[in-house]
Amino acid sequence: MKIIIKDNYQQLSKLAASIIADLVREKPNCVLGFATGATPIGTYHELARLHKEEGLDFSKVTSFNLDEYLGITMDLKLPYELDQSYARFMYEELFKRINIKPENTHVPFGLAQNPEEFCIEYEKMIKDAGGIDLQVLGIGGDGHWAFNEPGSSFDSRTRVEYLTQKTVDDNYEAFYKKAGVSKEDMPRKALTMGIATILESRRALMLVSGSSKADIIAKALEGPVTTDVTASAIQIYKGDATVILDKAAASKLKNF
Repeated sequence: MKIIIKDNYQQLSKLAASIIADLVREKPNCVLGFATGATPIGTYHELARLHKEEGLDFSKVTSFNLDEYLGITMDLKLPYELDQSYARFMYEELFKRINIKPENTHVPFGLAQNPEEFCIEYEKMIKDAGGIDLQVLGIGGDGHWAFNEPGSSFDSRTRVEYLTQKTVDDNYEAFYKKAGVSKEDMPRKALTMGIATILESRRALMLVSGSSKADIIAKALEGPVTTDVTASAIQIYKGDATVILDKAAASKLKNF
């Protein structure tokens, strides 16, 4: 595992985008795994800039997203701030800004009639695409990867997950509050890739920014490997793992 500490969020985002861009140039038909949340937005916007200004070509790229709320899906008829789906997030922050083909983008379908069957199919789609070449990751306030809440098995696969109150509270403040949605009306379940699915990616790129994540990223990187902090699975990852932190996020690390 390579840990890189940058001075600020802008530097973090540019480095992360350059790593992804290098892979796209090297393997135009690569399979990318994307994450949502505030941290990767800068990376996605830098990728869009590279596409617009330097011709970075995503036309052969396939993508799979980590997760989506259950009971919600993208609605382009709504203003962006009122559509809180992760599908809409990806469309606005990245997909509409680059030349990736819509049919090559995959976000778990939040309105699946049979979510359990959809999860099995999602795993099959990833396998049929040849597996994920590079998976972008963040970390939740309680140490979760995707929506793999504390206690999730490291053998877990794509599935329906019940959200903890910590996750509900964090996501309400970050996304739903500004949309005028009451916390009681927030989704309490999600579709998420499992830890085992994530660990099968060939490369992992974990991005963490801000002092609010300093304690939890220190636990994930330097604490015990435990399902109580599912992102600690990065320590047993067998592929090529790069963790990029800004100085604020790295401030509680003891060995850097």
